[in-house]
Amino acid sequence: MRMYSARPGGHRYHPVLDRLPVAMSGTVALLAGGALALGLGRLGELHSGWFAYAAYAGLSALLGAFSRPSAAPVIGTAAWLCCNAFAEHRHAELGWAGAGAESGHLVLFTAAALLLPLPAALPRRAVRVGRLPIV
Repeated sequence: MRMYSARPGGHRYHPVLDRLPVAMSGTVALLAGGALALGLGRLGELHSGWFAYAAYAGLSALLGAFSRPSAAPVIGTAAWLCCNAFAEHRHAELGWAGAGAESGHLVLFTAAALLLPLPAALPRRAVRVGRLPIV
C-alpha cells in the first residue's frame, strides 16, 4: 500500500487518499442523508425547495470526494431517496412527481457526487524520460 505519491517534477508529497468502496459509500450516504433530514427538520426546511436540494447536492459532492467514481450512482440514488422521502414528503414515504422531475433530481445528485472524484480518476499524462548521452 502506497502512503505517499508525488508528481514527476514536483517537490511536494501528497498523502494517497484511500477511497471508499461502492457499498460503504451507499451506506454512508443513507446514514448521512437521514442525519441531514434531522438537521433540516430542526431548521424548519423540510419542504420541497432550493435549500433542501442544495443541501443534498452538497452532501452528495462531499461523499463523492471520498468515494470511488463508480459509487456516484449509488450516492445519487441514496440522496434522492432521502430528499424525496424526508424533504419533499416529510412522512418517510416516496412520492412521484413525474419522470422528468424525478430523473432531473437524480441526475443532479449523481452529477454532484461525480464532480470531485472524476478528475482524480482520469489518466495522467505520460512521463517523458530523457536519455543521457554516453560520452
